[in-house]
Amino acid sequence: MRGEMHRVKGKIALITGGASGIGKAAAILLAEEGAQIIVSDINVKSANETANEIGNSAIAYEHDVTDEGSWKILLSKIKHKFGRINILVNCAGIAMIGNIEETTLEDWKNIHAVDLDSIFLGCKTALPIMVDNGPGSIINLSSISGIIAGHNLAAYNSAKAGVRHLTKSIALHCAKKKYDIRCNSVHPAFINTNMLDDILPKGNREESIERLSRQVPLGRIGEVKDVAWAIVYLASEESKFMTGAEIVLDGGLSAG
Repeated sequence: MRGEMHRVKGKIALITGGASGIGKAAAILLAEEGAQIIVSDINVKSANETANEIGNSAIAYEHDVTDEGSWKILLSKIKHKFGRINILVNCAGIAMIGNIEETTLEDWKNIHAVDLDSIFLGCKTALPIMVDNGPGSIINLSSISGIIAGHNLAAYNSAKAGVRHLTKSIALHCAKKKYDIRCNSVHPAFINTNMLDDILPKGNREESIERLSRQVPLGRIGEVKDVAWAIVYLASEESKFMTGAEIVLDGGLSAG
């Protein structure tokens, strides 16, 4: 790691889905910028690996983001150990290809449970702990698919669009209640993670990524740090006048 910076020094940050991909990258960068990190993931082995890679400023917990009881248990542990939480990064998510005719009700419910319901549960459960410990920042991972629809992403489009508007509702609620808590969403396009494999055609991964890259005006897909740095910005006081907004990271895909 590079030398410690101070953009979120002294903050307590919970990152769901922190075992891999964007969540792991965000956890590492937030730690480098001075935060105490709680890595949560249903894959507790990999969550512990992330925490161990970060070092003494991180701890990992097993966590099912779709289960209200699991959220309550986790937040109770965090409150007991740290007394507060300042940053919530709702990063856990899954992807699935399927148009409206192909998508089963079971698939629909599963995508919405992980990608949307988890954010509702996380924000609802964390807010009472964050209210008395402001300033606070909630960062919800949506997708460019929450802004631009695709013919074969029926459930994913719906869930990620829901994240975008839920974020705005939470931001307005916190402002109206005069909570010192901001809430924003992040909307990446194709990012080079294992989750990308869920939507890539079966076959040669490098060829598939090359085809995806040709769709992006910048000529490449994104890396996890491209998103993690945006999360650091939203978590820091640099973005203190930003709430109910979205950061789009799509290489220009939505500009045309």
